[in-house]
Amino acid sequence: MLELLLCSLLTVLPDYLYRRYGQGKRIGREITLFSVWFELRWGITACLMLTVTLITIIFYNHPSATNVTAYFRTVPIVPETIGRVAEIYVGMSDRIEKGQPIFRLDDAAQKAAAETARRRIAETDAQMTVARTDVAAAQGQITQAEKALQQARDELDTKTQLNTRNADVVSRRELERLQVGVDGREGAVAAAMAAKEGALIRLETLLPAQKASAEAALAQAEVELAKTVIRAGVSGQVEQFALRVGDLVNPLMRPAGVLIPDDAGRKRLVAGFGQIEAQVMKPGMIAEATCLSKPLTIIPMVVTSVQDVIAAGQLRTSDQLVDAQQVGAPGTITVFLEPLYEGGLDGIPPGSTCAANAYSNNHDLIASGEVGLLRGIYLHIVDTVALVHALLLRIQALILPVQTLVFGGH
Repeated sequence: MLELLLCSLLTVLPDYLYRRYGQGKRIGREITLFSVWFELRWGITACLMLTVTLITIIFYNHPSATNVTAYFRTVPIVPETIGRVAEIYVGMSDRIEKGQPIFRLDDAAQKAAAETARRRIAETDAQMTVARTDVAAAQGQITQAEKALQQARDELDTKTQLNTRNADVVSRRELERLQVGVDGREGAVAAAMAAKEGALIRLETLLPAQKASAEAALAQAEVELAKTVIRAGVSGQVEQFALRVGDLVNPLMRPAGVLIPDDAGRKRLVAGFGQIEAQVMKPGMIAEATCLSKPLTIIPMVVTSVQDVIAAGQLRTSDQLVDAQQVGAPGTITVFLEPLYEGGLDGIPPGSTCAANAYSNNHDLIASGEVGLLRGIYLHIVDTVALVHALLLRIQALILPVQTLVFGGH
């Protein structure tokens, strides 16, 4: 509409002035409602042609988007386990820092599990002390058995020598009894050494493994205990937190509230430009934006990235084939804009409705002399039209607040 009014000032108005003052025709006489087309046909035709040309040049080389928003993410406040709320540390809408507790679940079961694991560790430590005593006792039994074996061997050797010298002194039956005694003492020594080995295995292998298992159970219990206190992962603002003491919360159900991070939606704008501008939108383009939450303000922006896919064509696997006709309105090219100067988005709440214009710059190409005459003239016109486009954005910055007040933003 603004383009049509601008073009009419350059075409229809001069044609009318020529008819009125050059030919002496007057409105209501020679120029009536029925003769407007015939009398002003040249101006109207030129106006329509100029309008179409201007719109084509503007919106192709200098894309415009009204679907511009400062998107922001929210963090749902949900526990990792099911439990009943025992204590709440924040209100329905409070400022919170990273790591600050939000609410706590009933932790009686987790504390009991942790205490049980601690008792098991203490019990294992006591068993290791007893095992050390068993090792010492087994060592004493080995020493005692070895001394008894040595004594039995000495007695057997003595009786054997006596029997060798005189067979009548020691009977064969006595020597067999002494040999059986030596064999028994050797078995006692082996049994004492096996007992020591078992005590050592229990002390050095079994009990440390049981203690490690108890320590792992304690660590797991402490982790489960820590999960009962829900803390903020980032600094931000807690909103819609209506949880109260005694409520039963479940991570599979709806969240207890939302946490809006501090930096969410305050660093960039996300704009949806028409698909026809896919060949024009490039990173590094200069842009301008105006937001409804900060009226009468033009924010210099720069295009930082252009999404190379269109969301409207996204395909999700299902049990039905997708018909291309089901895609309704054509999607847009998603473009990310960041303020050209630091603090450019200050005062603009995340989620604000904005409008943006992007401007192509052909100055370097024209100055290089690598373009022909007609191409250079066209590029000069394109860069000149950028001024008109910037003017339209400023007019839009004036219209947006009025439109919202009068029509409620529709």
